[in-house]
Amino acid sequence: MGSFFIAKTYTVESVTSGHPDKICDQVSDAILDECLRQDPKSRVAIESFGSHGLFVVGGEVTTKADFDAAKIAGKIYKQIGYKDKLKIVTNIVKQSPDIAMGVDTGGAGDQGIMYGYATDETKEFMPKGVVMVHKLTKGLENLRKERKIPWLLPDGKAQVTVKNGKIETILVSCNHKKSVSLERIRKTLIEKLIKPLVGNIKGINILVNPTGKFVVGGFTADTGLTGRKIMVDTYGGLIPHGGGCFSGKDPTKVDRSGAYMARYVAKNVVAKGLAKECFVSVAYAIGKAEPLMVEARDEKGRNLSSWVRKNFDFRPLAIIERLNLRTPIYLQTASYGHFGKDGLPWEDVIDN
Repeated sequence: MGSFFIAKTYTVESVTSGHPDKICDQVSDAILDECLRQDPKSRVAIESFGSHGLFVVGGEVTTKADFDAAKIAGKIYKQIGYKDKLKIVTNIVKQSPDIAMGVDTGGAGDQGIMYGYATDETKEFMPKGVVMVHKLTKGLENLRKERKIPWLLPDGKAQVTVKNGKIETILVSCNHKKSVSLERIRKTLIEKLIKPLVGNIKGINILVNPTGKFVVGGFTADTGLTGRKIMVDTYGGLIPHGGGCFSGKDPTKVDRSGAYMARYVAKNVVAKGLAKECFVSVAYAIGKAEPLMVEARDEKGRNLSSWVRKNFDFRPLAIIERLNLRTPIYLQTASYGHFGKDGLPWEDVIDN
């Protein structure tokens, strides 16, 4: 087994919603959602930073919405499962008129390159390892929030190594209460998390909390920053990334909407049976509506670009309209990946 685009042996990672970077992503997207809920034409570019009791929200917003960024940040922090207090500082200004000038006419909100990918390897149209690693971290959250493992805390990570289509190694690092032993953590996670997802674990190398303990987590242990998990958010580093993060940005920012459109196109190409794998790339100039490049290839390297350009419109406003992106749907994307999830418009498969 192999892939034209992906190495035969690869490793991918995921982090829980309580990871410091993901806390920041969720706050940024929750603020975006609140702006869009009140004013669908809001222009939002919000960045969040957390570090050892301090949380900073900054960025540029042009909106009719009345929102309290500090209040939203505090609410998200508690919903994730943290109980310690944060000092929250905000510094939000209006979007630069130099950027607005190009966006107002339907142009891209920034320059950049975006990529999209899909494969028929899984029902999610995503690589097997990426699907599995997100299930492991989401599973950790579910076991904690459903109180099936009372000593679990919000922070956590997982890694999966795949070789020739088979899972070779699973690594899970979970934040936990001081009172529990490593032996108990390992045994419990194998029985309640790993086996239910993987089934037969014979021959799989399983690592659990390899440092020995993970008592200190979240902002007490580490800093967090919006967008720092862009590889976790997309294709695990298996497919190129143009560099722009997603969270906290409204859909006029093509590093978000362009990447969603590229995924939408790739998935529909594969779903239609036109390819087993599809890789799409697109590039924009700031203020210009027409993309500078739209390229698509299948698993054999065949060029599908002309078919894609004929059937899909990559101009920013056309993407926003086709995928209905001015709606408050973004908080759900801010943990466990932006792709391969039900109910997101760029995951829809066209009937005809």
